[in-house]
Amino acid sequence: MKTEGELESDLDKWLHVLKNMKLMNKIPVYLRKPIFEKLFSIAEYTNLTKEEKTMYDSSMKYKWDNKNVRDYEVAEAKKEGKLEGKMEGKMEEAREIARELKKEGLPVEFIARTTKLSIEEIEQL
Repeated sequence: MKTEGELESDLDKWLHVLKNMKLMNKIPVYLRKPIFEKLFSIAEYTNLTKEEKTMYDSSMKYKWDNKNVRDYEVAEAKKEGKLEGKMEGKMEEAREIARELKKEGLPVEFIARTTKLSIEEIEQL
């Protein structure tokens, strides 16, 4: 087999790998690029027995299902957080309006109807 220094181009590396893959029990350091790592992963998978492939596929499905559940939960949490933020913003706006109306001397009951805040909350402002 050729050494790293003898393999100049990516084409040389590809030809070397394809010619000598059966002799390699692990990926050489000079081929540690994502594309060659993917090639070795595919080769490892094709060398599995039918039972091993079934077990591998099952474990990958489990992993992907878990990832999808986590991604869904994160998306829902973000939606919920945005909704809570909007609601809090609206409440703060209502409080600010209530403060202004209270400064103008309007009745608390009117302010409560207008802002949808409770009388107790308006009195605390």
